[in-house]
Amino acid sequence: MKRYRHYNKGTAIILSCFGSVIEQEKYLEFERFIQESFKEISVFTAFSSKMVIKELAKKGEVYKNLPQVMADVDMEGYKRYIVVSVNIFPTDEHEVLIRMVKGFREFSLANIRYTNPLLQKTKETSLYLKTLDEQIRKDNKEIINLYIIHGVPVLNLGGLEAVSYAANFLKMINEKNLACSLEGEFPFYAVKDAIKRDILKLTNADRTKKVQIVPMLLVSGNHYDKDMKEICDEVNQYADASIVKSITKDEKFNLIEQENVRKMFYDNIAVEIKKLGL
Repeated sequence: MKRYRHYNKGTAIILSCFGSVIEQEKYLEFERFIQESFKEISVFTAFSSKMVIKELAKKGEVYKNLPQVMADVDMEGYKRYIVVSVNIFPTDEHEVLIRMVKGFREFSLANIRYTNPLLQKTKETSLYLKTLDEQIRKDNKEIINLYIIHGVPVLNLGGLEAVSYAANFLKMINEKNLACSLEGEFPFYAVKDAIKRDILKLTNADRTKKVQIVPMLLVSGNHYDKDMKEICDEVNQYADASIVKSITKDEKFNLIEQENVRKMFYDNIAVEIKKLGL
């Protein structure tokens, strides 16, 4: 086919991230990690949040969404590219990504693939959550971990099972684990009385027993600075609560800098590269 002669470059990776107004550098640092891991492959980053893109544009920082970046990569003549779902769960952001990839396949001559998000497969999800809980619990077996998952605002949305599994698994592996969401299933604002009841039952109203607020966020953006602190302040009214200490180089707790999280994303990309026959 005559048009195929314009596809004269090899393989590219596109990282599809939500984006953050105040933590954008975290995603760019992740891009550098992926580039170092796959030195022979070009790496690009796209952001799905139009609000983030517009706010950063006001500061003179220009970023593009996934369709724009895919069009650029296609125009540059890459024969193959992998769109990486830099999301925690296979929910709405991931579903939109799949639709975009399928749409581009209709007219592009490139071989386009996409990866799973972070927590989609049962084994990898279970091992990661168990390791995370052990890491942040350390030697304090009595500490209560309150996991805050961002959540899915629509109850019949695809991927909700993955969110529910994560919350239930965390509660099952340790009776001192609790879980709720910000905007999805069992949101804190609606279940905070139940959370209070469970914490008081676990602590016997003993304020020497500590509660850790654990944000399940890829980056510690606005939700961390606003919502996590508000939740922590509310829990502090009846228990000794604090936001969990970081286990990475950043002072704020986040997932995207954790070594095992990065390895999971790396492995997802490596699987798709192998499927390309490379």
